[in-house]
Amino acid sequence: MLFKNSLDGVTADMLEGFFVDWPNPPSAETHLKLLKNSSYIVLAIDEEVNRVVGFITATSDGVLSAYIPLLEVLPEYKNQGIGKELVSRMLKQLDHLYMIDLCCDEDLVPYYEKFGMFKGTGMILRNYDRQAGN
Repeated sequence: MLFKNSLDGVTADMLEGFFVDWPNPPSAETHLKLLKNSSYIVLAIDEEVNRVVGFITATSDGVLSAYIPLLEVLPEYKNQGIGKELVSRMLKQLDHLYMIDLCCDEDLVPYYEKFGMFKGTGMILRNYDRQAGN
């Protein structure tokens, strides 16, 4: 497994299969665009099949704060430590910042606590009609 922090050599056709169970998932082209527009990324690439199998993104002001909106591993690659490696590498990239935030479902709180994160209170707004990114 290759882990990298850039999109060098990555094309939209390498991004198929993500956003499982989303009612209106972004296209692979939109996925590539959101990766390009992120402040930080880490990709997991299965070099044998030349496919991105996991990714994590962060947006940041570069001074004090960052937000991690997306972490995904393709279903057939789950439970192999890829997500753990993606989070670890992202947190290392962001360790110069004061605050690193993310929102997650309640069942994922123990997962993120293993990285030293702790539960906080937050607010969210979702425009589901814009979920596909168009």
